[in-house]
This record gives sequence, structure tokens and C-alpha cells, in this order.
Amino acid sequence: MALSAAEKQLHQATVKVLKGGEKRRYMARVARTLGRGGPSLLERELGWSRHAMRKATYELDSGFICVDDYAARGRKRAEAHLPDLLDDMRAIAEQQSQTDPTFHSTRLYLRLSATAVRAQLETKYDYSDASLPSVEIIRQRLNTLGYRLRAVKKSQPLKKLPETDAIFKRLAVVNPAADADPTILRLSVDAKARVVLGRFSRRGRSRVPVAAYDHDFRDAPTVTPVGVFLPAVNETYLYFIAGRITADALMDVLQQTWDQVAPRFPAVRTLHLNLDNGPENHSRRTQFMQRLTEFVDTYNLTVQLAYYPPYHSKYNPIERVWGVLEQHWNGTLLDKIDTVLALARTMTYKHVNPIVHQVQQTYAKGVKLTAKAMAALEARFEREPELEKYFVRIAPLVV
Repeated sequence: MALSAAEKQLHQATVKVLKGGEKRRYMARVARTLGRGGPSLLERELGWSRHAMRKATYELDSGFICVDDYAARGRKRAEAHLPDLLDDMRAIAEQQSQTDPTFHSTRLYLRLSATAVRAQLETKYDYSDASLPSVEIIRQRLNTLGYRLRAVKKSQPLKKLPETDAIFKRLAVVNPAADADPTILRLSVDAKARVVLGRFSRRGRSRVPVAAYDHDFRDAPTVTPVGVFLPAVNETYLYFIAGRITADALMDVLQQTWDQVAPRFPAVRTLHLNLDNGPENHSRRTQFMQRLTEFVDTYNLTVQLAYYPPYHSKYNPIERVWGVLEQHWNGTLLDKIDTVLALARTMTYKHVNPIVHQVQQTYAKGVKLTAKAMAALEARFEREPELEKYFVRIAPLVV
């Protein structure tokens, strides 16, 4: 008895698409159709295992299914050969802490690498190099034990002034009050870090291969985004300035934004500005306060300044816009200003595209008032008691 070429081809094609128990049970059924000597014939003609067909025949006759334990096959894990390995690794990790090298605190610091752990397993616990798994396996086991590498998070402010809590407490009152009053419009204003134009990586990531320069050049042109965010309507206005960010630049941005939105807010009589107390826009910056006072008188508007405390500017609402913008153009080569503007226009924050402008004007640095002129101007300001630097009200002149 022998199989024809067509039968061989049919049976081989069938077992190729079957796996595990279904495969061997098919083989057993074929053997039964061949009668006595069928398993031997199939083993000889097709190379099928008589042991597998015998197991499948038992399954067909008894109704019990033999479950395949594939996990038990292959090479055993390292800890199966070395039962104390994980405990020894944990002991090394717990011992690898050190005190603050400056001795300024009692904190403990952990310095741990997979290579160092493997070396200490050899020296301290008498493992041989041949018996230990590779450094990569040690690294995986450290992750499993919970000693995973963690990024150092920038979550703690650099400093906390004595007034910080009082400032936030006051902001929690004045910001909601401004949002609830139809005669007040709140604006969040800030400048982002300068963007260097060129084929620079900027630590970006992309699913499409992108080639950037292998060096950054200090003399490359830059552009600085300045943003104005209106929380009441979730609108963002972005201005890209090639020169320095000065008090005059910030005030021109504020004035241009108000010119665009004023027709939609005829009832507004006060602008409530959230700022970050930066060097170009703090309430003691003479040129900024001078321009702000001129703005108040020109538009017959009251301006309320509400600053976030130093080292806490991330709470200013416009900062969330900067985070979305950075994620939006991450992985793209910002090689020219047109690319920057186009990407900024396609960004969305709270499902709204920003209004984007390019500012061609350059601004002179160091413009300031004399002490006498500033003293005269100071009479116009209403400063919050005990928080004079952070909450200021400027009203228009009464004619």
C-alpha cells in the first residue's frame, strides 16, 4: 500500500495550516482511514510522528484533550537554573545607595546599572561568568523587580518665595472673578524660548527618517514666539519675532491683539492680564509700565496686572499652549521661518487653531525711564497691599 502524489500533496498542505492538537488529530484520522499499518505508512511516506498519532488516537477514543504546554519547552529562564539570583540582585540593589556627596542633606541616592550588578554577582555571591545571564537579561530582571530607570522630573520649583502662597491664594480669587464679569476680559501673555532656525534635531522624534545637522551653530538665525491666550473663548494669538523680546515688543503684541478682538467685546472695560513676572514685563520695568499706561489712556480701558510668582510661571495658562506647540512640531526640521509659521497655524489648542503673525520690526534693548519720570508715573498705579509687585491696577485718566 502506498500514497499517490496527489494524496501526499493534499495531506502535507493540510497539516501545514493546522497547529497543535488539531494537527495531530487530523493525522490520526488519516491513519484510521488507511486501516492497519496506517501510522507506519504515514511515518514512512510523509514523516509524521507515530507518537503524535498515538496520542491523538487516545484523544479521539477517550474524549479527553491533551493540552500542549509550549511554555515548558525551550531554554529555561536564568532564575530556573539559579534559584537565588533574583534575591541576590535585590540585595545588591538595596545596598547600592549612597549619601548626598555634598553632605548638605540626609537623602540617599541610588546608582545602579545592569553591568555593575552583574559584576557584583560575581564578586560578592560567587557566581561564575559562564553561569550568569547576559547584561541585557540582568537589565530586564532589574526592571521586573521594580528597579526600572526613571527620568528625573522637573516638578519642584527652584525657589519658593515667602509671598508665593499668598500670591496663589489671591490669584484663585481674582482670575475666576475676571472670568465671571462680562466687563472684564482675561488675557494670558508670555514669550516662549527662542527657536533656532536650521536643520537641527532639537531632540525631536519622527516615524519618518529625518536627517539633521550633527552640530548646532550658535550664529544661526532665531525667532521667538510670543503668545496671547484668551481663556474665555479659548483663542490663541501667536506672534513670531526675529529680534529681541523687549517691553515694547510685548506691548505691541498686546495692542495688536486687542485691536483684533475688541469689536467682539464691546462691553469690556477692563483687561485682566496674567503674566509671569519676567524681566521685560514685571511691574517695576519702567518702559513696560510706561507703555501700559499709554495703552490704558489711548483705549480708555482699565488694566489689572496679576502676576504668577517667580519660578511658577508654568501655571500661566499660555504655558499649556507652548507645550502643545512643542509637541506639534516635534520631529520636524524648523529650517526656515515659513515652516515655523505654517506649523503654528496647523496646531490646535482646545480644538481651535491660533491666529499667527510674523513681526518684522526689530526692537531696541535697554529703553527705560528716568527715576524721576517713573516716580511721577507710579502715582497712577494702585498696588495690592503686601503684594505690590504682583497685583497692580491702572485706570485711565478721568477727563
